[in-house]
Amino acid sequence: MNNDILTFLADHGTRPTTILQLAFGAMAAILFLQSGLDKVFNWKGEKDFLAGHFQKSILKGSVPLLLPVITLMEVTAGSLSAIGHILLHLGRGSGVGLLGMLLGTVSLIMLFFGQRVAKDYAGAAALVPYFLMCAAGVHVFTLA
Repeated sequence: MNNDILTFLADHGTRPTTILQLAFGAMAAILFLQSGLDKVFNWKGEKDFLAGHFQKSILKGSVPLLLPVITLMEVTAGSLSAIGHILLHLGRGSGVGLLGMLLGTVSLIMLFFGQRVAKDYAGAAALVPYFLMCAAGVHVFTLA
């Protein structure tokens, strides 16, 4: 049966790697668009929360500068992942999806740094599965 499925996919121009790229791209698009757009539409609430979150850290006072940066990174990563997903469906390559995964990975490293600096170790730990997903996605997108 496994060979039947692979044969069917191959006959329709779809490789198993492409299916994984589509899955990783969809997950990254949902993750980063939701997170980034939540920040856009709840800017004041996010800013107030983060200002309190970093009150006793070296990042105190930097929220007005860093919030737009992480928001832009997340929205861009999500948008590129979504566009890359569509382009994969159209047979236009995986470069845009790879860029979305790379920006998502960098975004998660930034968020992880912030959580660790704020001594929110549980919050930092919660980011690890997302990071692993993005790192695996980068790997899958780089497969020939």
